[in-house]
Order: sequence, then structure tokens, then C-alpha cells
Amino acid sequence: MADLFSPDWMASFQNVWNAEAGLSDELEKINFTSTIAYGFTGDDAPTGVLVVENGKAVSAGAYEGQELNWDLRASQGDWEKWMKKPPGMMGLGMAYTSGKLKFLVGDYGAMVKDPRMAGPFIKSFAAMGKA
Repeated sequence: MADLFSPDWMASFQNVWNAEAGLSDELEKINFTSTIAYGFTGDDAPTGVLVVENGKAVSAGAYEGQELNWDLRASQGDWEKWMKKPPGMMGLGMAYTSGKLKFLVGDYGAMVKDPRMAGPFIKSFAAMGKA
């Protein structure tokens, strides 16, 4: 397995994202377009970036200073735990309120209040586990 959020891992994640039921197809319905970064707590910059246009991941790779809509950070151990057992809404809320999952860019509150985004966000953790 490639290192978490490395360019190779992100390319695999892009493929899984587009194939995952309830993820890209649901986001396509709401024309979800975002640049999403993933990384580790305490790092100056995120590690990997996924560019999504109308729900579909169109590119993935290393973070190179792109303007971000979302920047999600957690410890390596927490990412790996969530990939093995994706959190539900309650687990996600606990991770956010306890500071284990940080949104350095993006509005967590607005996202979880919109079921059209919250459901696919939870599905993205399952997709990560398959990358």
C-alpha cells in the first residue's frame, strides 16, 4: 500500500471515489465542486489533494499550493482507524468536537447540516479504506 495521501495513494483514492456507490453519484446531483486537501495534524501544509467537479474526482495528487475549499487534518493513527471502521454521524461529530478531526478550511457545521453532503462525506471514509 502506498503511503497515506501520497500521490500514488491519492490516485487510487480518486478511482475509488468515482466508483463508490453513494459518493460521487450523490455529489453529482448537487453539482458539488471542491478542492479537498487531506493531511496530518501539526503539519504546515496538507499532503494530498483531490479535485472534484460535479461530484466526480477529476484529479488527485500532492498538495502544491492549490487554493482549497476543504483542508481536513487528523493524526495518522486516527485516519487509519477511520479507514478500517468508517465513522457514522455520531463518530464524526465526536471526532470533530474532540479535535481529532480538524477542518482548517471548510465549514464542518454547514456540511453536516446538509444531508446531501453529510452522507457522501461519511462514505468518503469508506472509500479511503479501499484506496
